[in-house]
Amino acid sequence: MKLLENKVALITGATRGIGKGIAERFASEGADVAFSFASSEEKARSLEKELEANYGIKAKGYKSNAAVFSESEELVNNVLADFGKIDILVNNAGITRDNLLMRMTEEQWDEVINTNLKSSFNLTKAIMRPFLKQRSGSIINMTSVVGVMGNAGQANYAASKAGMIGFTKSVAKELGSRNIRCNSIAPGFIATEMTDQLGEETLKSWSESIPLKRGGTPEDVANACVFLGSDLSAYITGQTLHVDGGMLM
Repeated sequence: MKLLENKVALITGATRGIGKGIAERFASEGADVAFSFASSEEKARSLEKELEANYGIKAKGYKSNAAVFSESEELVNNVLADFGKIDILVNNAGITRDNLLMRMTEEQWDEVINTNLKSSFNLTKAIMRPFLKQRSGSIINMTSVVGVMGNAGQANYAASKAGMIGFTKSVAKELGSRNIRCNSIAPGFIATEMTDQLGEETLKSWSESIPLKRGGTPEDVANACVFLGSDLSAYITGQTLHVDGGMLM
């Protein structure tokens, strides 16, 4: 039996990078996959077909802005109507708007906090009632090593990701008695479309600073999500799992 067989997962921001990697791994472990996307309709429909054809599961994408509370409620309701239930929520939607604090605009601050942190509140709040009713559920929040150690030029991003860790611990304490678990994953340097723009020399220097001497892959993060979404982690909640090659040892 596959680790996520008979489970339904909802993943925010899944048409590229880490989110797409999670969707693919969840599908390979037997989960039906619902996912949200902000704008890339073509990529979403392509991912639906890819997941269904390659893994024989049900997949559907929903255009939804996770930073908007009403849209998050609508998303959860639509997924419940189409899939019948939700077992796993992955709050993965995230953006960067990097700038030194002295140059950072209020808009850059608000956009990152709303997309990265407020979205986690929105989706978790929306999914609480069905999780409480079924007395089960796993919530996985995608934070970052930057939320633990900070980073110059990323005060907004670091604040949003640090906030997710505190949010995770609080939700775990509130919902644990109902068999609802909440954990976070803190990826380190993960090779995605965004990091490809940094240049070969930058990528090499970053990799050399990591004990495992390489950047991570979306699959590395997705494997951790499979663990936290499956029954293998039934006694784990309120934790932050670092997937960083040893960066923060």
